[in-house]
Amino acid sequence: MAKIGKLKIVWSRELPAAPSSVTVIKDCKGDSRIAPTKYFLSFVVEIQPEILLQTDNSVGIDLGFKTFATLSDGRKVDAPKQLKKRIKKYRKLSKSLSKKTKGSKRYEKARARVAKFHAKL
Repeated sequence: MAKIGKLKIVWSRELPAAPSSVTVIKDCKGDSRIAPTKYFLSFVVEIQPEILLQTDNSVGIDLGFKTFATLSDGRKVDAPKQLKKRIKKYRKLSKSLSKKTKGSKRYEKARARVAKFHAKL
């Protein structure tokens, strides 16, 4: 790519048709030694929509943190346990960041760690 150079591409799925345009998004996390810069490519592809059969069954979904999803018929889907562990770690990283002096090198390292973890979360 122009101005960026060669990129190692990890495809999430195959494209259903030839792309008409591409958008490049740069993910800046700070210090490149701690959290390397990532580029995300978004392709615009024209496809023919599938026509689905019409049914009378419909459900509204409300997404949240404590309960992953609450359905309009009253059912609740619990959040995965891994999310609770990750939220605790995120809290710990954020707390350590808040105790650092702004502008210091350790603050920048902690900020990069929080940004990297937040991207994973």
